[in-house]
Amino acid sequence: MAYGDFDRPSNRKPLIGAAIAVAVAGLGGWFYWYTHHVPLPTVPAADQPEAEATLPAARIEHPMPAAPDEAAKTALPELNDSDQAIIEALRNAAAGAPLVQYLVPESVIRHVVVTVDNLPRQKIAVDKRPVTPTMGAFIADGDELHATLDKRNFKRYEPLMDVLRKADMQRFAGVYVRFYPLLQKAYQDLGYPTGYFNDRLVQVIDMLLATPQITGPIELVRPNVMYVFADPKLEALPAGQKLLIRMGADNAAAVKAKLMELRAIITAAAPKR
Repeated sequence: MAYGDFDRPSNRKPLIGAAIAVAVAGLGGWFYWYTHHVPLPTVPAADQPEAEATLPAARIEHPMPAAPDEAAKTALPELNDSDQAIIEALRNAAAGAPLVQYLVPESVIRHVVVTVDNLPRQKIAVDKRPVTPTMGAFIADGDELHATLDKRNFKRYEPLMDVLRKADMQRFAGVYVRFYPLLQKAYQDLGYPTGYFNDRLVQVIDMLLATPQITGPIELVRPNVMYVFADPKLEALPAGQKLLIRMGADNAAAVKAKLMELRAIITAAAPKR
């Protein structure tokens, strides 16, 4: 599978870690949206100085509302020095739930942005994950030629699922508002100088919400070291969707419900025309 092999004990926490700690916990905020530009060609008039290039604003599909006054007055740390601040903010937003213990405490914002950006792709940068590995060994019923995903695997996600179910999305939205400028910068640093992180996040959420719901046995094969989905259509899905499927239908439904809440919050502002 795209997020590492099914049967390796170091498998990452799928979308709970990559939804609460990524799409919820670590997401930045809503104060600013940046406009970036591409120079337009100009034709100099005779005997006149060359006209100054104009820079058209990039279209933003999902702009964020202005930050509260108290948030706007509080200076943010530099991106490379932001780990302590974002972890403390997430600790407060979790209101006693042990979310922070699942975070990798280095380059939190950059790793959140990389993981969000990678979820629609076939592979996720494992060394950039913002959460710690899922505990326990992967269990498959059968052999290399024909196996099914054992339902006992779904229980491996229960500790983090408990954190997710208790999550107050409005509180995490406050973290989103507070730290958005740093996530925006981290997104641009990935190689998207005219990109807008909130638009990318909405795209990723929509992709995750479109994950097919699998209620029956999930067939696996093991052609090499790793188990993969036996159904080539499932194996060809984006990494984020395959992670949701691996968690089981009930866990996936709970993740989707929280993602729908988050989407409603981050798309509340009318598009800029």
